Amino acid sequence: MNAPAKTVAQLIALATAIAASQFAAQAQSQSAVDPASAPKAAVEITAAPPAAAAPSAIVLKEGTEVPLVFASALSSKTAVDDDPVNMTLAEDLKVGDVVVAHKGAVALATVTNAHKAGMLGKPGDLAVRLEYLKAEDQRIRLRGAKGKEGQSETGATVALTVIFGPLGLLKHGKNIEIPAGTPLTAFVDQDYMLAPAK
Repeated sequence: MNAPAKTVAQLIALATAIAASQFAAQAQSQSAVDPASAPKAAVEITAAPPAAAAPSAIVLKEGTEVPLVFASALSSKTAVDDDPVNMTLAEDLKVGDVVVAHKGAVALATVTNAHKAGMLGKPGDLAVRLEYLKAEDQRIRLRGAKGKEGQSETGATVALTVIFGPLGLLKHGKNIEIPAGTPLTAFVDQDYMLAPAK
C-alpha cells in the first residue's frame, strides 16, 4: 500500500471511530433522561393506604343530657307568657367521641307561666317549655325531664321555681331572677340520626 492510500485508510478509520463514539454518547444521554429506558423496579410506586372514613350517621339517643345556659337574663317581673327564651349549648354535645353539636349552638325555650311577685309576700312564678337545640341544619327537640312524660306540654315544661328551689335565685315574696349564664340541663326528646358536626 502506497503512502497516500495508507493515509486515506487511516482517515476513514479515524472518522468511523469518532462517529461511533458520538453515537454511543448520544445513546447514553438519551437513556439518562428517558424514563421508559429506566429499569422498571426503579420507578415502582407504593400506593398509600386509604384514610379511615368518618361515620356518616350517628344515633343521638332519647334521654341524652343536653347542658344549656341562659343566653340572657330572665325575670318573672318582666317575662310574659309565650316569650322566647334564648339559650346556648354549654359544651360540645357528643355521641361517644364524635361531636354532633358544637358548644355555643343555639337552643330555644318558651315562657309558659310568668307571674311577678304579688302582695302579702306572694312570690313570683316562672316556667319555661324547652323547644329545641339547633345542630347544623337539624332541630333536636328537647324536654325538661329525663323520663318521657308523654307528648303534653306539661311534660316538657320546666318549673324554674322547682329547679332552683327556695334559696338563691328564688326568695320568699320576691321575683325569680335568672342571670345570663345560669345552667340548665335539658334532655333529648327522641332518637335522632345525625351527621358529625363540621
